[in-house]
Amino acid sequence: MGPAVIVILVIAAIACLIMFSVVIPIPLWIAAVMSGVKINVFSLVGMRLRRVPPQIILTAMIQSKKAGLEISSNDLEAHFLAGGNVLRVVYALVAADKANLELHLQQATAIDLAGRDVLDAVKMCVNPKVIETPLVTAVAKDGIQLRAIAKVTVRTNIDRLVGGAGEETIIARVGEGIVTTIGSALSYKDILENPDTISKVVLKKGLDAGTAYEILSIDIADVDVGKNIGAELQIAQANADKDIAQAKAEEKRAMAVAAEQEMKAQIREMEAKLVDAEAEIPMAISEALNNGNLSIANYYKLKNIMADTEMRKSIATPQIDSKSKPRG
Repeated sequence: MGPAVIVILVIAAIACLIMFSVVIPIPLWIAAVMSGVKINVFSLVGMRLRRVPPQIILTAMIQSKKAGLEISSNDLEAHFLAGGNVLRVVYALVAADKANLELHLQQATAIDLAGRDVLDAVKMCVNPKVIETPLVTAVAKDGIQLRAIAKVTVRTNIDRLVGGAGEETIIARVGEGIVTTIGSALSYKDILENPDTISKVVLKKGLDAGTAYEILSIDIADVDVGKNIGAELQIAQANADKDIAQAKAEEKRAMAVAAEQEMKAQIREMEAKLVDAEAEIPMAISEALNNGNLSIANYYKLKNIMADTEMRKSIATPQIDSKSKPRG
């Protein structure tokens, strides 16, 4: 064998070693074997061909093996190819096992693929989370407005993480329960004296049904007195009644003015007819004298009666001197 052949063989061996190191992470594979993870070299090559990073799969298998969990590489590869976070699922399984929580691989992968943080969910099972509601405003039966803020302590319900409602639903339901409890109170003083009444009533409603959380406690952090809504409503109603009464009075006044104008028009019409009738009196008297229906004596007697009537009217009507001034 000549020197050229030896050089070619050495170069080929070095190239194979380099490609083998690129395809297979030798240090990680050695660590996996030393950790008791059973996986052969051809499985690692298959991962490369399936475009699955061997580093992630081997790291997850080492982590689970050291924690006493048996997880196959096929399950981890399937979860990775489905778009899941393999390391987060394994960390969640390890944390759940150490906390004596029942969490299976299939359940953890389903939670992760559903878009929820399965590791954070396990942490919330061990360390419950406190959710603060926004300022909730409600009115008691006596019309006084109360403003309350509640702190809700919840922990994750792993069985309902897939398909369960989130924190927004919990906040909305607690706010609704606060409004209902305050609204059913006879007086705002009852709520101020016993704020825990709200917590007891709201907890009995089972507000965590259908959600991904379990409510442990509801604590009223702050209760403030707001406006007197009842008095404002009464004032508004009184103003409305006043406006209605004024409108009705204005309507009646307008009707009275219209009736007065109509009456004046009738009086003017009657006066015009009277003037016309009086204008015909001399002609009637003249005709009666010519026809002999009225004698001269009766005519003068009628004139005397008319003069006497005018005199009585002038006596009955007091005359005020325009030049005299009132005293005082």
